[in-house]
Amino acid sequence: MTTPANESAAPRSERDRVIVFDTTMRDGEQSPGASMSLEEKIELAKILEEMRVDVIEAGFPIASNGDFEAVREVSKIVTESTIAGLCRANLVDIDRCAEAIRHAKRGRIHIVIATSPLHIKHKLQMEPEDVLEAITRSVSHARNLCDDIEWSAEDATRSEPEFLRRAIEAAIRAGARTINLPDTVGYTYPSEYAALFQDMIATVEGADEVVFSTHCHNDLGLAVANSLAGIQGGARQVECAINGLGERAGNAALEEIVMALKVRADRLLYFTSVEPQHITRASRYVSAITGFPVQFNKAIVGKNAFAHESGIHQDGMLKNRETYEIMTPESVGQAASSLVMGKHSGSHAFRAKLKELGYELGQNALKDAFVRFKDLADKKKHVFDDDIIALVDDALASGADRIQVKNLRVIAGTEGPQEAFLTVTIDGEEKSANATGDGPVDAVFNAIHKVAPHEAILRLFQVHAVTEGTDAQAQVSVRLEEDGRIATGQAADTDTLTASAKAYVNALNNLMARKEKSAPNAIASGF
Repeated sequence: MTTPANESAAPRSERDRVIVFDTTMRDGEQSPGASMSLEEKIELAKILEEMRVDVIEAGFPIASNGDFEAVREVSKIVTESTIAGLCRANLVDIDRCAEAIRHAKRGRIHIVIATSPLHIKHKLQMEPEDVLEAITRSVSHARNLCDDIEWSAEDATRSEPEFLRRAIEAAIRAGARTINLPDTVGYTYPSEYAALFQDMIATVEGADEVVFSTHCHNDLGLAVANSLAGIQGGARQVECAINGLGERAGNAALEEIVMALKVRADRLLYFTSVEPQHITRASRYVSAITGFPVQFNKAIVGKNAFAHESGIHQDGMLKNRETYEIMTPESVGQAASSLVMGKHSGSHAFRAKLKELGYELGQNALKDAFVRFKDLADKKKHVFDDDIIALVDDALASGADRIQVKNLRVIAGTEGPQEAFLTVTIDGEEKSANATGDGPVDAVFNAIHKVAPHEAILRLFQVHAVTEGTDAQAQVSVRLEEDGRIATGQAADTDTLTASAKAYVNALNNLMARKEKSAPNAIASGF
């Protein structure tokens, strides 16, 4: 399939290349409930590097020991992408960040300080001249520790232009190589944001020596549009996150920016190094580890992004796919077919299907997933791609859990109370309990509390069907909170109550892991 005047028209000069800076692990993780474990961050970093993302912001090292460890470990394994750590404009933050990225083949210290009158007065409680001094002092210090320094003007779109100009010049003189002008609160609109870059690039002394960057939040639903406008205004780095994950309404979505530049290269004469066939895999992995489902009609990666139900649309698709598709599902890693597997399928076909869906499993994990697939195929008439994805994600999520669900029986119906009989293994030892509740799910969760006592509070319980039909797998997400720590669990099963039990236990396991690694000095910073 071809798209109108797309890639072939795109220039390939370095000045038209847009650096893709992924902040899923830093700004994205700051979404309430989206905390990721060290192992999950390492796996995500591998996916992003395979996608050829230019810069991976792996965390905020001063925030906690867990964040520091994540940045450090990601720095050790990633060899192609630049690894960035965020810090505030003080020497303690910078030193901690420099230590975290010390092992990186390509490391970056990313310094942020606010420049808008509102933030300077009420948050920083500083005078403007003091902010300029802090910029010079912090960037100069960082530059002595690392060659690659990015400086961000938090709330740039609500800053006074003249002061912003002075702040940028101070950062450049001190050694910053990338200048980020974030739309921290999602306040700007495209033409205004493009004009901001045009103005600063034209009037700032030394602007031709640095790369300007966008960082847009989605409070008005304009993050992607603003990011593209910033590129048109002269920015050559774009900061974004998988699935648009981020604080409040989220960040600009990486997948939407990359594909907009690729599909509309006839008008947006810029390109990225990102290999988009890995996009769907990354999206599904981020959704699985955070428990944030991707809405069905989400651009590029949504379940319905390439679905056609209208008779008129279906007729057009049968005649020529380009009538209603401006890109192919294969181009972003979505499978074109959905029903090819069943109970008679063998392990080789199953392995090939997993590879098509973006999974490369080791021998033990493959064997376990294949057993689960066969069990599912015996229960369901048809096994769809989404069933297999849910099955494998469930297997990967629960494989190393200390607590695992072994047996569950539930008595439910109009005559209460509902009752659950549960057997789990905890570090290999079987334990059983039964409990009643206000409904079958409540009974199941009460039984888990009996067999594995804890003080966590349930913050989210969410169920959705993976596919259509009464035999569809239920995919359940559970979020628990204890002492400010948040952990998410997911599970899928054709039995909704079994999926609920497994998801709750998975979240409990993740919470225990976080308790072992967490530190009390957690800090959050977004811009």
